[in-house]
Parts: sequence; C-alpha cells; structure tokens
Amino acid sequence: MKYIIATHNAHKLAEISRILAPLGIEAVTDRDLGIALPEVDETGTTFAENAYLKAASACEFSGLPAIADDSGLAVDALGGEPGVYSARYGGEGLDDNDRNNLLLKNMADIPVGQRQAQFVSAVCCVFPNGDTLRTEGIVRGEIGFAAKGENGFGYDPLFYVGDRTTAEMSAQEKDAISHRGQALAAFAVKLEEYLNK
Repeated sequence: MKYIIATHNAHKLAEISRILAPLGIEAVTDRDLGIALPEVDETGTTFAENAYLKAASACEFSGLPAIADDSGLAVDALGGEPGVYSARYGGEGLDDNDRNNLLLKNMADIPVGQRQAQFVSAVCCVFPNGDTLRTEGIVRGEIGFAAKGENGFGYDPLFYVGDRTTAEMSAQEKDAISHRGQALAAFAVKLEEYLNK
C-alpha cells in the first residue's frame, strides 16, 4: 500500500518510513513516483494547519493517500519562537548550523533553568475520499549553550532531554521519545483502526 509523504527532507522520510513499515505501508515521495508536488504556502498559524495544507495538496495532486508532518521548536523564553517558522528561522539561505547559531545568539542572556522548550510535531493524513487523520506529539526539554552530537538534524544538537541532546541519541532512542515519534506512533494506531473499520 503506497502513501505519498509530502516532504523533501530525507531525515523525515526515513523516520516516517521506519515507523509506518510495520503497517505494510510503503512510504514514497513525489520523486519516487516521477512527479513533482507543487510547493505549498505554509500559511497556517499552527503546525496542525500547515500539516493539513501539505497533505491535502499532495493527495489532490497524486491521487494517493498523503501524509505530511509539520514540526518545529518552540522556546518558552522566546514566546514560542521559532515555532511554525522553525525551518525558515532567520530567513532564506540559512542551513541547520546557521539557524542553531542564531537561536543560541537570541538566547545568549537566558540563564540555566529558564531555557525550557518543546519540539512539536503535527501529522496529518488526507485520503482521496476526503477522510482526514490527525495526531500531535510533544517532547519537552531544554536548550543547551552549544551544539552537541552528530545524529539527528535541525535543532537536535541543542535540544536536551535529560542529560543528552537528541543528536546524541540513536535513531531508535530518538523515535521512542521524539515529538515526531510520538505523533507517528499515535498516527499508526489511528491508521490501523481506520483501515480495519
């Protein structure tokens, strides 16, 4: 059973594929299908709204059930920034390392004990018949003072859960606690119920 994943992020695709494989779902991208999904303006004010916009567009364009994730980092002391702008924090042309450095700069005056943050992931699946499944996952942690760890991507090297960053965890350890892991685990349950009803 093929589901199109509305992402060009190889890390996200690998994570989604790992978690959905036990359901017999083959996660494919537009490139796998020889098509090019149109770019979607992420005009939503929440992760859930943006996930829906991406999934609905991919489903309509491909004719396949489509899964999209919108996720990011919300830092308490920054009023929830970067939030829905996590992937575009600081503007176009920045890479993960640049965005991490910008975040550290913007948090330079925030002391230990006040650096709480959360990763949020909203997952949405839109089916060709219009049915929609949605889940969300949240993991709380703290922002460190320097990047640490070689695994993961995005803000993982700065995000501590306990005494390690999520970039210091194996893929399996991260899946077990991560925002996307939680959202996809909940999604897998909902999807199994939906497919068996």
